[in-house]
Amino acid sequence: MKKLILATAALAVTAGFAMAQSDNTVRLGTEGAYAPWNFVNDDGEIDGFERELGDELCKRAELTCEWVKNEWDTIIPNLVSGNYDAIIAGMSITDERDEVIDFTQGYTPPDPSAYLSMSEGVDLDSSVIAAQATTIQAGFVAEQGWTLVEFPTPEETVAAVKNGEADAVLADKSFADTMVGSDGLVMLERMEMIGGGVGMGFRESDAELRETFDKAIQSMKDDGSLNELIAKWEVSSQW
Repeated sequence: MKKLILATAALAVTAGFAMAQSDNTVRLGTEGAYAPWNFVNDDGEIDGFERELGDELCKRAELTCEWVKNEWDTIIPNLVSGNYDAIIAGMSITDERDEVIDFTQGYTPPDPSAYLSMSEGVDLDSSVIAAQATTIQAGFVAEQGWTLVEFPTPEETVAAVKNGEADAVLADKSFADTMVGSDGLVMLERMEMIGGGVGMGFRESDAELRETFDKAIQSMKDDGSLNELIAKWEVSSQW
């Protein structure tokens, strides 16, 4: 019975994708809450590095982009269920995620993860560390055996440090950079190298669409425009 249900769900997703593609439109799912990767600007529109990148990739692939904002903790399930056709949301490529969805090649190299705290003298081994739920940072903290508190959004992790609920937050350095100095937040010297770069996520049944975007990413690497975009938004080291 379980196999039958899964098969029916897979057919529904495939049908939904075919309808979405009938007018050459691809729906791109993003969080919209992780500057400078993706955020909502003052006009209420998705903005940031991945907005500019996604629009350029769609242009090169001769596709029309529609942006869909989705909370981080359900971003993979809602891709699989057909609410959009691809994830472009600062998502690190990991073996665990690759068991559920397929990734393009990375469009940024692995980004260091950094700690934010209200004090430079934090002893991480005995501290409470905040991280966004279901991220590589949360997984890393748990693996160290440290005390971990998880929150749905990046903003809530930072707020936990400011209000004393946590001693430090671990996040992508590019995000942490945007928070340094806010109400006295400082960045610790220690960095962590975790994750395998950031890529776009697709349903496993959509290999052709994934390959289309993979070629577009490669073309941006080849002509140097991807490095220019990375430098503009300061999201990572360059290729």
